[in-house]
Amino acid sequence: MKYFKFIIVVFALMLTSCSAIKVTTDYDTQVDFSRFNTFAFYKPGIDKADISNLDKKRVLRAIEAELLLQGFVKSDNPDMLVSFFTKSRERVNVNQNQNNMGFGFGWGMGWNPWMMGGMNNNNVNVSQFTEGTLFVDFIDREKKELVWQGIGTGALKIEDREKKEARIKEFVKEIISRFPPEKSKK
Repeated sequence: MKYFKFIIVVFALMLTSCSAIKVTTDYDTQVDFSRFNTFAFYKPGIDKADISNLDKKRVLRAIEAELLLQGFVKSDNPDMLVSFFTKSRERVNVNQNQNNMGFGFGWGMGWNPWMMGGMNNNNVNVSQFTEGTLFVDFIDREKKELVWQGIGTGALKIEDREKKEARIKEFVKEIISRFPPEKSKK
């Protein structure tokens, strides 16, 4: 029974590890982020993103929604500009699970002439997936300088439109939750 529970826990961890998004941030430590209250999108940067126009709209909507939730205001005369770009690559995972359920009779460690063969089961699991990276940049509009960058990396699930949209929202939420940097230190 304990072995069965262990298998369930391992399987659950494998499922959640596929959906995990790794987020890192970098920022200018000399910037007072409390002075940023308004934002607008930086169209020239976003136009260069190597994704479909539909996905660009999805990312823009998700970023806007998350920033509005944090109390920022979209403006024609913003304090900061928001841009993003993407990268993707194909990844292959190879896992070998060896299950030796041999039974032996005899004394001590090492070679045993009375060893019974038992079951020897080698399983190799190969999976291929697309790993995507979303970079979200916040630019000081006045100085025209990058002040904060959030980078989210994780497996992309593009089975259908709803799942794609949910995954984009998940990426954006995880990244934007780290802004401003003072908030994440608390």
